[in-house]
Amino acid sequence: MPARRQRVTVLLVAGAAAAAAALYLLVLAGTSGEDRPLRESCTAAVNDSTWQLTPEQAANAATIAAVAVVRGLPPRAASIALATAVQESGLRNIDYGDDAGPDSRGLFQQRPSQGWGTQEQIMDPVYAANAFYDALVQVEGYQELPITVAAQTVQRSAYPDAYADHEPEGRAFASALTGQSPAALTCVLNPAATAGNPESILAAVTTLYGTQQAVVLGDVLLIGASGDYGWSLAHWAVANARALGINEVSYDSRTWSRGSGEWTGSDASDSQVAIHVAPVGTG
Repeated sequence: MPARRQRVTVLLVAGAAAAAAALYLLVLAGTSGEDRPLRESCTAAVNDSTWQLTPEQAANAATIAAVAVVRGLPPRAASIALATAVQESGLRNIDYGDDAGPDSRGLFQQRPSQGWGTQEQIMDPVYAANAFYDALVQVEGYQELPITVAAQTVQRSAYPDAYADHEPEGRAFASALTGQSPAALTCVLNPAATAGNPESILAAVTTLYGTQQAVVLGDVLLIGASGDYGWSLAHWAVANARALGINEVSYDSRTWSRGSGEWTGSDASDSQVAIHVAPVGTG
């Protein structure tokens, strides 16, 4: 190609790129901040430190912590379990193995070949968490042991020191999700894509926490609860708000709103958790 034609071609391509860039900037300029999707995240803020997870990770963390609450285990047990799951799977319920072995699965990368259960069982977060705690409580003095030692005794990992890296975030999320730290878990979410269903939420809570004293009033699920247990339920609802179409959670003079992503003061009862779902017609 002659040099002159090459220069013309380059100029045309550059001009097209510049026009595309200008159009993109115009589109951004015409889009308000409220219209742009948020970067969704969930945060545990405990003792002047903050740690973030995605909504998916937070929901899995809430399940692990809830199993500890139901079993009557100390928050330290949930801290150990959460630090372990962060290291093993990044708090994702993954259906493939890693360095632990080709058959390792789930939140804790447990292996059927080592007696943890079937692959189907291990992929159930509630089963997996219970299996982890079953092994943990057999570790003598686990509450006083460093997290990395307790976790390694259960997991027998090829990287035993790695669990210690996740101790601070494990403790923060455990403190919030077991109800020890009120209003400590928040989630910043986009508007609900679909309507929520109070009956489905109650079924999920019952499966995890057991039978509840609850009533459904329109778009609101009311669950009788108090103290740390109430905050565990409330934080579980916030952690699962994205998946379950929850708009507000109220408990003990605080209300978390999907719109603000924060807990604010309110007249909420200290004897029941109120879960408000996105109404029909949402999305």
